[in-house]
Amino acid sequence: MNFLAHIYLSGNNDFVTIGNFIADGIRGKQYQKFPKDIQIGILLHREIDTFTDAHPTVRQSTKRLHEKYSHYSGVIVDILYDHFLAKNWNAYCNVPLERYVDNFYKLLEDNFEILPVRTQKMLPFMITDNWLVSYAEIDGIQRVLEGMNRRTKNKSKMNLATTELKQFYTEFESEFTSFFKELEAFSKKKKQEIINTF
Repeated sequence: MNFLAHIYLSGNNDFVTIGNFIADGIRGKQYQKFPKDIQIGILLHREIDTFTDAHPTVRQSTKRLHEKYSHYSGVIVDILYDHFLAKNWNAYCNVPLERYVDNFYKLLEDNFEILPVRTQKMLPFMITDNWLVSYAEIDGIQRVLEGMNRRTKNKSKMNLATTELKQFYTEFESEFTSFFKELEAFSKKKKQEIINTF
């Protein structure tokens, strides 16, 4: 899953949310240097990624892209799934997306010193271009995919993937909706299990 899903699946603990958000930049046991709730968020993020990557519904989505995008297919599906979460946000959360995202940006700004350098550098761009809200529109997803493609020095061709998003929109949305219901239940259960280990 991509940023918005990880943030949402953290629940309402601010520091678990921060941990879940920064987790991709934290390697191995480095997570242990953070406060407990941030550690929980990092560990939860890893569990979510493992569950997602192995799930047959996600693999079905990925398979549709594999011939053209090879090992980048999973990254693309993560981004497409965030589109469907943002687009259908009101079905999942009673706080409007714009307000939810503004609160999240403020949380990061208020705890800037905790964030890894990589996240600190990314944050101004994320806020200025309002990435999380932009996911709700195909144009926003296009900008994200163009950025990802630039980071692969144009090898991934991920910037072309909105073609498949439009072509198989109904299929991707149906797969997301089915999968995300399971992921929500899994995340809730797994978070409690992680909390119990501390």
